[in-house]
Amino acid sequence: MENRASPLLISFLCLGIAFLYLPMAVLIGYSFNASAMASVWGGFSTHWYTELLQNRQILNAARLSLEIAALSSTGALLLGTLAAVALVRFTKFRGRLLLTGMVNAPLVMPEIITGITQLLLFVSMLQLIGWPTRGITTVVLAHVAFCTAYVTVTVQSRLQTADRSLEEAAMDLGATPFQAFVDVTLPLIAPALLSSWLLSFTLSLDDLVISSFVSGPRSSTLPMIIYSKVKLGVSPDINALASLIIAAVGACVLAAAYIVRRGERQRLAETQLATG
Repeated sequence: MENRASPLLISFLCLGIAFLYLPMAVLIGYSFNASAMASVWGGFSTHWYTELLQNRQILNAARLSLEIAALSSTGALLLGTLAAVALVRFTKFRGRLLLTGMVNAPLVMPEIITGITQLLLFVSMLQLIGWPTRGITTVVLAHVAFCTAYVTVTVQSRLQTADRSLEEAAMDLGATPFQAFVDVTLPLIAPALLSSWLLSFTLSLDDLVISSFVSGPRSSTLPMIIYSKVKLGVSPDINALASLIIAAVGACVLAAAYIVRRGERQRLAETQLATG
């Protein structure tokens, strides 16, 4: 018997999609507004995109945010993967419960509390050892701290479902435990690693609260610049900037989905070939 979605369910689905994406469509449309007033339509124009590309403050903030996000997501991926391996592969060790709590705490901790605690930590460290000075370094360290939790949870769930017998078979054939992990387990959890990196990159790029606490005088990120401009009123160049961000994020999501799906298909084909 063929299952068909009810008209009511389809209506709720369309309503939910419209609620999420209709504001984005309106924002993109108004980014091509010729008027200097963001809420008054004055005709079609790409003037604000040209103005945006000539705004050195926004371009420098965007470059800085991308650099911080790349460094933070890479550092969080390394630390989070190590923590996930420790929690999954080593079920009994002293401090395991403490590590589990420390991993899960940033997931439920309000960002303003995280920002305050990070600020106090960096100020205390600067007074004691003279490092680090508030700036790019402190922003990266703070972002690594809260992104590591998301990486650990994501990789941990994938490691728990990975087939350990494949790794044991590789060791039976002469591979060391490290070689077996790198050659067998890492390719199996590669989609989770990629997803974790992208999630950390997005969280770091989007963060405003924590960055506002730990940044220095010359380390304002893009969300901080946007927030300072929006407080004075939404301007058309901000609409253009938001449209570009939406387009970039959409392209990255589609590319990541394609890579993950291709990896899943390749792994399925290899499994069928091995069992066939």
